[in-house]
Amino acid sequence: MRNFLFNFFERLETSIYRVNGNGNGKHKVPELPKQDLRLESAAGRTVYHTPVSTKTPLDTAINRAQHSLLSGQSPDGHWVGILEADTTITSDYIMLMHFLGKVDHEKQRKAARFILDHQLPDGGWNIFYGGQSEISASVKAYFALKLAGYAADEIFMQMARKCILDMGGIMKANCFTKIYLAMFGQVDWQAVPAVPAEMILFPPGFYFSIYEMSYWSRCIVVPLSIAIDKKPHIAVGDDLLKELYPVPRDKVVYRIKRDQPGLSWRNFFIDADCIFRRYEQNTIKFVRRIAIKKAEKWMLEHMEKSGGIGAIWPSIINSIFAMKCLGYPDSHPAMVSQLKEVESLIIYEKNRLYLQPCVSPVWDTAWAVIALHDSGVPATHPVLQRAAQWLLSKEVRTYGDWALKCKVQEPSGWYFQYANEFYPDTDDSAAVLMALQRVTMPEGTHKEKAILRGLRWIQAMQCDDGGWGAFDKNNNKSLLNYIPFADFNALLDPSTSDVTGRCLDFMGRIGFTHNYTNVRAAIAYLKKEQEKDGSWFGRWGANYVYGTWSALTGLIAIGEDINTPYIKKAGGWLKSVQNSDGGWGETIKSYDDPTLKAIGNSTASQTAWAIMGLLLAGEVKSKAVELGIEFLLKRQKEDGSWDETEWTATGFPKVFYLKYHMYRNYFPLMAISRYRNLIQKS
Repeated sequence: MRNFLFNFFERLETSIYRVNGNGNGKHKVPELPKQDLRLESAAGRTVYHTPVSTKTPLDTAINRAQHSLLSGQSPDGHWVGILEADTTITSDYIMLMHFLGKVDHEKQRKAARFILDHQLPDGGWNIFYGGQSEISASVKAYFALKLAGYAADEIFMQMARKCILDMGGIMKANCFTKIYLAMFGQVDWQAVPAVPAEMILFPPGFYFSIYEMSYWSRCIVVPLSIAIDKKPHIAVGDDLLKELYPVPRDKVVYRIKRDQPGLSWRNFFIDADCIFRRYEQNTIKFVRRIAIKKAEKWMLEHMEKSGGIGAIWPSIINSIFAMKCLGYPDSHPAMVSQLKEVESLIIYEKNRLYLQPCVSPVWDTAWAVIALHDSGVPATHPVLQRAAQWLLSKEVRTYGDWALKCKVQEPSGWYFQYANEFYPDTDDSAAVLMALQRVTMPEGTHKEKAILRGLRWIQAMQCDDGGWGAFDKNNNKSLLNYIPFADFNALLDPSTSDVTGRCLDFMGRIGFTHNYTNVRAAIAYLKKEQEKDGSWFGRWGANYVYGTWSALTGLIAIGEDINTPYIKKAGGWLKSVQNSDGGWGETIKSYDDPTLKAIGNSTASQTAWAIMGLLLAGEVKSKAVELGIEFLLKRQKEDGSWDETEWTATGFPKVFYLKYHMYRNYFPLMAISRYRNLIQKS
């Protein structure tokens, strides 16, 4: 380790040039032209761009993509694209206004318009573009429209009602939907699984501690446990949704049914839920008071230095519910701050509005820097320096929940949003560190120290199985997934192939090789996780195309031989799933049905991932890569961007999906630039 640290900064300085083929390790920054091209953005500000030769269609495409990406940079150096989700969050927003008793009728009208515009022909609502109607999204949308004043006899409401009943009715909705509806009197509290506030009293390390849940789960559940304890009743009319019950409401059986007779962990937790629900009717009052007080304290502490608790929509709205249940006035600073965060998530579109689940500036900025540098923008360029300076300002410098299992001398890491100090994640951190590695900063910025802290933090966050999870170390107690309130399919944050690949990618770029024990453990993890056909599952992106590219980035960066059978197999799989138009696509449905892996309409981002995966696997001059590049060049618009209707990102597999509006731009730029760099080198 001593020798590694001794050579670290020298490697750091030279490694960015190795990436572009300057294998001699000499400091060789491309020369800047005498005149920079200045681009005026819509806001009238000036951004800088180093033009490249436009002798070929490939160079022209890269130049256009650079223009497009550079025009979106903020004055302080960062990028952020829209992060789009399904209608459930916009439905929640309408519910929140009614919960608070403060309905902005213009905003409600625009939110309802957005919901109506996304109704499917069968009357329901889906959770990703091209998906079929989903019960919870449909129930929430129907209720939100009812709250917004639409009558049950409207044609579109009749269609929605029929669709919901065909899917089994209101009781088939997930538990979080039922909790929200219970607050409004639309379902009985008996329908809600137990979420006892006493969980907060379990010490870290205890099997059922909140710290054995994923970060997002604890941020959602802690405030929700307060609201469930208080069981608020918002008077909007208790029978607004009576038509969504397939049997009369007073005939509903609320006991959770066992999947099968006999002993099983699922049945154990169902029985435990029954016990806890009986306990809810007659709690040990002094224990409950202590638990509620501790949950309140935890909630308020975790709002500090964050864009709302956890900086994600569900926990923000739940914290508002909790504070109102505790009697906080609207003028309380904590309430004001959370409501402000809600408003910051709104996207306005003429006659409608919708809400993002969170924002992604750190993630978007890191990839924008990587793409621009790959495309030929020099490491010393002001555009990249401003972005790097902004990223450096987002380094976490305090201990968060992760520190309970991860011991480091100095805290570090980067989060996803503008602020989320308690929850840096390894995926964002690795991407940021790779971006910083590519930029030469003026003296006094202490970039190298930040990179060294980040490296130590990522190393310490490696799980015992050799992989990396996103926000916590060893967050993998699979039995917890059987808890009834965990039906959102994401209670845990275990190691994943895509995040592991990203961490290895960074480590390989600064000189790590097979000689390091932690690298060998990560390789073993990825080998174990590889599918029989050669692909890898993608946890945070759709799906196997994303996972395969991500795994390959790490494996090749740390020196795996491209002729190794399992690497060749991965490249062979990518070639085998190419679409006839030369691109690649994969439907979100592959999370529910793996036989649909790599099947779907070709998209810009998924094509870029596949191309970069093939380049890593040594397929630079293959026909598949040529056709993929041709696909991207043909689909590029005049302004240098790409269109992408399909969704290619993942929140919680099978439950919640995302569309990053910048994926369709910086990933294709990376792919065509890396292809050009390798072709020029060969």
